[in-house]
Amino acid sequence: MPGFTLERTAKRMKQFFQQTLAAAGTGITIDQWVVLQVLNQQNGLSQLEIARATYKDAPTITRIIDLLCKKGFTERVTDANDRRKFRIELTAGGRQKIDEVLPIIQHARRKAWDGLGNQQIDQLMDTLNQLFDNLAPEEG
Repeated sequence: MPGFTLERTAKRMKQFFQQTLAAAGTGITIDQWVVLQVLNQQNGLSQLEIARATYKDAPTITRIIDLLCKKGFTERVTDANDRRKFRIELTAGGRQKIDEVLPIIQHARRKAWDGLGNQQIDQLMDTLNQLFDNLAPEEG
């Protein structure tokens, strides 16, 4: 039952990271962290681009971005090429939050990967990426 084991592990990881962020008093959820990280890597994405990058649906991303804007970590900026669209950008507060939370996440990652060598992690990543690719929607 590898599918069940995979789902169970993914849920436990998400719960662990969520609890870690809450215990540290970061004031953000793991889903909000994921969006901040995507914007940290490529600032100024549209909501649709963020949804695609995070594999979350549009309504969920809208709620997360609304909360991040309310907290002062992101802002909606009118797209220079199409005034009907918005780009989501990190604020100075958002960059500060990333700097604050990153060490907490890195520590949690070390705990999650404890006892696994680099070769095991690389093999796991290769296996998970192969599963992901196998399940890609067929074109046509």
